[in-house]
Amino acid sequence: ALGTLGAKIPGLIIFSDALNHASMIEGIRYAKCDKVIWKHNDVADLEAKLAAADPKAPKLIAFESVYSMDGDIAPIKEICDLADKYGAMTYLDEVHAVGMYGPRGGGIAEREGLMDRLTVIEGTLGKAFGVMGGYIAASTALCDFIRSFASGFIFTTALPPALAAGAVASIQHLKVSQFERARHQDRVRKLRSLLDQNGIPHVPNPSHIVPVLVGDAAKCKWISDLLLDNCGVYVQPINYPTVPKKTERLRITPTPLHSDADIAHLVEALHSLWSRCALARMVA
Repeated sequence: ALGTLGAKIPGLIIFSDALNHASMIEGIRYAKCDKVIWKHNDVADLEAKLAAADPKAPKLIAFESVYSMDGDIAPIKEICDLADKYGAMTYLDEVHAVGMYGPRGGGIAEREGLMDRLTVIEGTLGKAFGVMGGYIAASTALCDFIRSFASGFIFTTALPPALAAGAVASIQHLKVSQFERARHQDRVRKLRSLLDQNGIPHVPNPSHIVPVLVGDAAKCKWISDLLLDNCGVYVQPINYPTVPKKTERLRITPTPLHSDADIAHLVEALHSLWSRCALARMVA
């Protein structure tokens, strides 16, 4: 979608958050249009760059709601205000939020009552919806434009009927059920509390993503391997270039189905491995 918009709208400038996902960056590169990188979640820097651009050029601001590495959340309202002020379109990636936030699982923008102010919302049928595939939500004309000109869409294989049926069932359920969302947030609070009690350093944020900071690439991979091999726990190690060197981390995303015992088992294993690796702990 980003690649098509950038390639097909003459003179378009894409203003991209500095921490946008690699898939968004690839789409912007594919477009071969002008791009401007603005400091992560920094609306003052975004405004300065919008103000410096050609006022006659079409503009699109591309950003995410929940950022997957630090779990922080974009100031969506303020970005929409700037888009209105400078006549820009907005492209919001809600991949890490759909299903999990909002009264119907529409994402952070729905939770904050801002969906109508966005030009394009991108989501996934994986993650919270538990299947695979992706989608954009936008005006009928814009969706038809992407459908008609996006070669990556035209020349790919359609979702099999079984996956489509699974996605429909999942979406229909999460549009009305609040249990999973409430339980999910409860599990996140439980995990963070136990990490704090054991001095395991993690990045504070308002989302469900719990980045546990290791700060050493070799130890990060080693802890991940031991968790899987010896403890039956699968947690991905996140190393450079996904995150800067010395900020290597384990990215933990508890689910609504993880029990108190599951969470305690994980934290006990981390507690032991933290000592074996001589890693620093948080001071209470």
